[in-house]
Amino acid sequence: MKVEQIYTGCLAQGAYYIVSENEAAIIDPLREVKPYLERLEKDNVTLKYIFETHFHADFVSGHLDLSKKTGAPIIYGPTAQPEFEAIIAEDHQIFEIGKVKIKVLHTPGHTMESTTYLLIDEKGTETAIFTGDTLFLGDVGRPDLAQKAGSVTQEDLAGILYESLQTKIMPLDDSITVYPAHGAGSACGKNMQKETVDLLGNQKRTNYALNQPDKASFIREVLDGLTAPPKYFGMNVALNKGGYESLDAVMDKGLTPVAAEDFEAYAEETGALILDTRNPGDFCKGFIPNSINIGLKGDFAPWVGSLIVDVKHPLLLIADEGTEEEAITRLSRVGFDHVLGYLKGGFEAWKSSGKETDEVNRISPEEFTRQFTEHSKVIDVRKISEYAAEHIDNAYNKPLDTISDWVKTIDDQEHFFLHCAGGYRSMIAASILNSHGIRNFTEIEGGFGAIKKTGILPTSDFICQSKVI
Repeated sequence: MKVEQIYTGCLAQGAYYIVSENEAAIIDPLREVKPYLERLEKDNVTLKYIFETHFHADFVSGHLDLSKKTGAPIIYGPTAQPEFEAIIAEDHQIFEIGKVKIKVLHTPGHTMESTTYLLIDEKGTETAIFTGDTLFLGDVGRPDLAQKAGSVTQEDLAGILYESLQTKIMPLDDSITVYPAHGAGSACGKNMQKETVDLLGNQKRTNYALNQPDKASFIREVLDGLTAPPKYFGMNVALNKGGYESLDAVMDKGLTPVAAEDFEAYAEETGALILDTRNPGDFCKGFIPNSINIGLKGDFAPWVGSLIVDVKHPLLLIADEGTEEEAITRLSRVGFDHVLGYLKGGFEAWKSSGKETDEVNRISPEEFTRQFTEHSKVIDVRKISEYAAEHIDNAYNKPLDTISDWVKTIDDQEHFFLHCAGGYRSMIAASILNSHGIRNFTEIEGGFGAIKKTGILPTSDFICQSKVI
């Protein structure tokens, strides 16, 4: 038997590949299925089942493409109602892969169809659980995504999740390995550990959610400090439940080069948003006016989802040459399938054509300390918890994920400094501000981390972020 965790850092997502004898199973595959097909071919095994723990909200699964390419059936837990052919398993149903077995444990709460899969090895020993978003390391899945107005509240779902954990997970042996669907950085939980694999016994001892004295306490603690989910989550659920276009077709359409002389007219004709995927340091030195910068070398896909939101919005890409396919693939992971093409030759081709460009006023942290006065206005676009942990005295906290709201309140007559933790998010904010005609600001290279290293400006007292929810 072989169990492989296939972890994708930008989504903080874990898919699982299980092999026994000449058969395999895959749990919660990502959108691009080529890596799985290559593993199957290398191991000379047949994919027997594709297991889905639930209808994912933060990414688009590869279940449909994988099933079409291999013929393997898709399996969901009880109560799931996909709009395509699938096996809807019963609670405690057993599926065999070679000499091992997968037992279905229905664990509703995160969503009503949420299911944990229990792996039983060749000797009949229960060895691992694939918990999806039911149980994370250090946390549990947020219970606010499957609310239904007038019928099911987040409190109801949290209570259901408590019962699932108490009756299906807690009775299992401490030696069982926990394989969750997500790790730290995912918006599906609020307190996840950086590790991606652990023993259940350790989680029983250290996971705050598993150490509540009663259901009421569990509901209170799990819901406390839970921020609003990203707005694109519902659209991803719809794609996972209802189906989507083949990634092959999405890639063929997106990998269309558009010459610099045609690019602007094509954007206006189609209403496409121009998405610049270069790193912040390059973007600030020159970019196409009104383009939005979300760098590929960062949490690219989640930020696209959180800020652009509408997965059907047409996109045109600016990318470093050779990275176009990666950008389209990563966009597809969160359902943004409407890439119409990319700028042939990249930004340099645009610049060489003599077309209009723009810049962001970026300064070093040292220069910031020289320009800073007690009257300076500073906007910190980090998360609330990061700001609460430590920040520049008197800085305003305006998190990036809410910029569509606070951009309307900015007075462009008053200059301000802009920063995040390291420069990635503040450049996203800078590009959005520019697209709204707001230009009277200065962005700080290296963000708060670099500012703090100067040791010059006063900051608030540090508070450990794990205590700031």
